Amino acid sequence: MNKKQEPSPQPNKPRLPWDLPRFRNWIAVARVHQLWKRVFGEALLPLGIQLAHYDVLANIAHYPGLTQQALAEKLLVGRSTMSMLLPELERRGLIERRGDDADRRVRRLWLTDEGAALTDRAMAIHVARLEEMMTVLSDAECDSIGEMMRRIATSLEGRAEPAAPQE
Repeated sequence: MNKKQEPSPQPNKPRLPWDLPRFRNWIAVARVHQLWKRVFGEALLPLGIQLAHYDVLANIAHYPGLTQQALAEKLLVGRSTMSMLLPELERRGLIERRGDDADRRVRRLWLTDEGAALTDRAMAIHVARLEEMMTVLSDAECDSIGEMMRRIATSLEGRAEPAAPQE
């Protein structure tokens, strides 16, 4: 096959996208992503959180004091989604929103002690499920997949137009 990996067309048969290796391989990546969301989401249920909650908590744990705007950009969600998630997590006593000393319009996000403890438990589940999922690969295969996905992400980031903020 040539560099673009296009199969040779057969007479009287339309070329189907899933016959193309790049399409077929991308479908495999997308399928793993969907299955992962289900497996990990189910694993979080005993903690009383969903994937969206975990994403918020894990980002605040990684970047304590980040702004609501920065969090929304990291999560690729709009203000309406954030306006539902943050008050819920705050009501549950998992996060605090504090004003910024330098700019009163800015709200910074912090985990409470209870939020940090829950996030630690959720991260342990995350790591355990990832280890379990990836045991079918050697370390070299795992590293190779990661490197390939980072290259694709870098390529897409260079092409992506900034998304309009979702309301």
